[in-house]
Amino acid sequence: MTSSTTKNVEQDNVVLETVKTVVFAFIIAFFLRTFLFQAFHIPSSSMEPNLQNGDFIITTKYSLGYGKYAADPIKLPLTGRRIFEREPHRGDIIVFKPIGSKVHFIKRLIGLPGDKVQMVGGFLYINGERLVTEKIVDFTSHDQNGNLTRAKIYKEYFADIQQPHMIKHLVQGNDGDNTKIFTIPDRQYFFMGDNRDNSRDSRFPLSIGGVGFVPAQNLVGRAEFILLSVKQDFVLFKPWTWHNVHTDRFFKGLR
Repeated sequence: MTSSTTKNVEQDNVVLETVKTVVFAFIIAFFLRTFLFQAFHIPSSSMEPNLQNGDFIITTKYSLGYGKYAADPIKLPLTGRRIFEREPHRGDIIVFKPIGSKVHFIKRLIGLPGDKVQMVGGFLYINGERLVTEKIVDFTSHDQNGNLTRAKIYKEYFADIQQPHMIKHLVQGNDGDNTKIFTIPDRQYFFMGDNRDNSRDSRFPLSIGGVGFVPAQNLVGRAEFILLSVKQDFVLFKPWTWHNVHTDRFFKGLR
C-alpha cells in the first residue's frame, strides 16, 4: 500500500469517526430532549411575577410520567394513564397541551381531581376555603400598548403547602375575578396563571381561548428552573446583543 493510499484511508477513517460522533451526539441529545428534559420559552406575561416574557425554562418529563404529548414531537399512542405515572402536586408549575391545542401552555396547578375551585372578588377559594393572601406591594407599569396600569403583588398560600407563591392582580380586575364553582372531574386538572388578570386559563372555556379542564394525559412536564432570561432586543445570531440578558434570573429555581 502506497503512502498516498494510506493517507487516504486515514482521512476516510477520520471522516467516518467524525460522522459517528455527530450521529451519536444527535441521538443522545434527541433522547434527552424527548424523554427527560425540554426547554421552553415564555412568550407572554401570564405567569408574572414568577415567570417573565423572555425566560427560558427547563422542564422534567420523568417527574410526571409520560402522557401522549410528553415525548413531543413524537405523539405517544396513549389514551389512558401515563407511563410511569407520578401525580402532580398542587402548586406545581406545569407545561401541558389543552385539548385540541397545537401549542404548549404553562400555568400553575390549582385544582386536583375532586376539588371545588372558585374565584370571588379576585380571591381564590378551594373547597370552600379562601386562600390566605398577603399584599406585598402596589405598583404601576405600562402594558404592551403603552397604557398605564395599576397592579398589586400578593403572596398566596395554599392550605396544604407552607411555601407561598407570588401572584399579580390588576386593580381594575377582569372577567375571571368572579366565577362559578368548578368541580374538577376525575383525572383532570385546573390551572391558573399567576398574573390573574392577564391569563386565559381553566377559568375560561376552550371556545374563547381558555384551556378548560386539562386531562392527565395532556401534561408534558414540570417546570424546574429558569435556564436564562433575555431582554426584548436579544438575538441569538447577533453576538453584539448577547449582553441583553437578566443576569439575576440565571438558574433560578421554580419550586
